[in-house]
Amino acid sequence: MPSTNGADITGADITERSLLQSVVEVARSVFSAAAASVFLLDEETDELVFEAVAGEGEDHLVGTRFPSGTGLAGWVVMSGQAVLVDDVRQSPQFARDAAESTGYVPDSIMAAPLIRNGECIGVLEVLDRGSKPRGDLSDVDLIGLLATEVALGLDLLRRLRWQAGNDEASAREDDFEVLRRIARRLPRATGPVASTVSKLLATAADLLAAEDSDPPGVSR
Repeated sequence: MPSTNGADITGADITERSLLQSVVEVARSVFSAAAASVFLLDEETDELVFEAVAGEGEDHLVGTRFPSGTGLAGWVVMSGQAVLVDDVRQSPQFARDAAESTGYVPDSIMAAPLIRNGECIGVLEVLDRGSKPRGDLSDVDLIGLLATEVALGLDLLRRLRWQAGNDEASAREDDFEVLRRIARRLPRATGPVASTVSKLLATAADLLAAEDSDPPGVSR
């Protein structure tokens, strides 16, 4: 059964959730889906936590937790592989009871792992995608690309936050160049996907501006 986390939310958490929310909104738009969400793995409790949701469940699911092996998202965490299931009734990994507890039971699910330093740290999931054309990439390749952006964005924000506290401007610029190179690679996919990188850059810039505006001696 799911649970909710009542822990205090820090400024860093808010920044990361803003980033994740922008990505799930892009994912939902790209796939014309009923919903898109990001789970992150809480290693201390061995649970998957809804960190951002667009569409069905967006008003109540953030913070909800499931055991890390639950359903297709749990399978993705354990296998480190993307999955596309067009009829969840045919999937032994689908956890109907967990889906029912969220208030929405999908017909189809697509999910991809968020990989950081070779480890799965979470899952990007899309429910009931539409059938409109999405460029020359397959849907599995496309969600994998978005999942890569999520993991990269989270890693970038965490490093930028550390660098901001250590005045490593040149290292920050190197990190931005990583995203710029990816941005140049994305137009072959689809416009909304390419916009994800712009959102990552804008969020990172906002974080740096907030960090740099703090009075001396104040930390976040």
